[in-house]
Amino acid sequence: MNPLHALDRRDFLHWGINGLGATALASLLASENATASNSSNPPVAKAKRAIHICLVGGLSHIDSFDYKPQLTKLHGKSLQTNEKPDIFFGQVGLLRGEDWKFKPRGQSGLMISDLFPHIAELADDLTVLRSMESKSANHTPGLFLANSGFEFNGFPSMGSWISYGMGVENESLPAYVVLNDERGAPNTGASTWSSSFLPSNHQGVVLLGGEQPVRDLFSGKKYSNETNAATLQFIQAVNQQHVDRSGPDATLLARLKSYELAARMQTSIPQVSSFADESAATQEAYGIHDQQTADMGRRCLLGRRLLEQGVRFVQLFSGGPIAGAPRASWDAHENVKENHTLEAGRIDKPVAALLKDLKQRGLLQDTLVLFTTEFGRTPFAQSAADQVGPGRDHNRYGFSCWMAGAGLKPGIAFGSTDEIGWKAVERPIPWHDFHATILHLFGINHEQLTYYHNGIQRRLTNVHGEVLGDILA
Repeated sequence: MNPLHALDRRDFLHWGINGLGATALASLLASENATASNSSNPPVAKAKRAIHICLVGGLSHIDSFDYKPQLTKLHGKSLQTNEKPDIFFGQVGLLRGEDWKFKPRGQSGLMISDLFPHIAELADDLTVLRSMESKSANHTPGLFLANSGFEFNGFPSMGSWISYGMGVENESLPAYVVLNDERGAPNTGASTWSSSFLPSNHQGVVLLGGEQPVRDLFSGKKYSNETNAATLQFIQAVNQQHVDRSGPDATLLARLKSYELAARMQTSIPQVSSFADESAATQEAYGIHDQQTADMGRRCLLGRRLLEQGVRFVQLFSGGPIAGAPRASWDAHENVKENHTLEAGRIDKPVAALLKDLKQRGLLQDTLVLFTTEFGRTPFAQSAADQVGPGRDHNRYGFSCWMAGAGLKPGIAFGSTDEIGWKAVERPIPWHDFHATILHLFGINHEQLTYYHNGIQRRLTNVHGEVLGDILA
């Protein structure tokens, strides 16, 4: 039998699923499928690209970006409430003051603790959101909410929506790239950066360390240029014959385009992932030669290089799997001081270097830097009711994130929690509002960026979302 006729539609798609198509490298179709806004008056685009530092496990806002002097005064007192808090382990100990001192920073006077000394130096560039809130006090749904706006998997991530809405700027690179912590991916795995029901070319592409940043991008054996060219010609012939026989199909064409992009990535990825042309001073600033900061330093520097080459959305995870001991995340149940000292030490210098570098290169004016966590931590200790233990439980009622860059008012704090940092009280910010604001900065009306799926015009913000106009420049 002629091998060109042996592949039926199901076999062909199965072939793609088990090859490079599975890594969603088909960014070429992004511009074809993008429908960013059908509104006659879309918002003016301020951002062209974004880099997202996503902290896994739950950063303690009251030890970092949310100064609560009253909490310090009440250290060792009981939480005065009649309600049962929605926390993870259910242990409500006595109130616990912060473990790091806060200081006014920069000309803005933003109060930021000594937990992040390098980031604190850049306070005048930050837009701090102090009244974030989440629907869940559990890690998996909390991380899904932060990334997709829904508490469970099966919905596209923010990066996928931005890829879908903005299209491709560089046809030799994916629109959405994911750089995981060297200790592993978050427990939610690939569902965190999934394109779900959006076309597969909008899924996040995971880049790895080492000589092969993309899995299966290169053959396990080395072949001559002539052999490689002949192989590509044969594959193209098989693909085209199948299209001619079955007719055009969006899913099938996306799969074919993925192979074309993969071929171009064999040249573009090694080039962008090499730091050979980066100065010694730049590499030192990112901390890539220091064991403590090397992992995040490399990823932050690679992230900047990817943005420069036209990647729309780069996502860096700080923290790996939640389970295990010692913890490889920000999940400071046992001891906030020990846990956060370790985790902040890994990322503080690299993230600050990234922000400085973007600004010095003139990129910050049209680049968004996002620094998020799925929830905060409780102002009371996770311990017996009459004790002040060293750990804190999950707090979904109020926490802090920050943003910087394109279209934002710098050096401000927006919203607030109550006097002990327990609940958001001034302009609570659900994730839908956060996502609506990000899309707005990209020039996208969040109500108009939709995709028809299972009888519903789906969107990142579901049926909610208000743009945070007060933080816009």
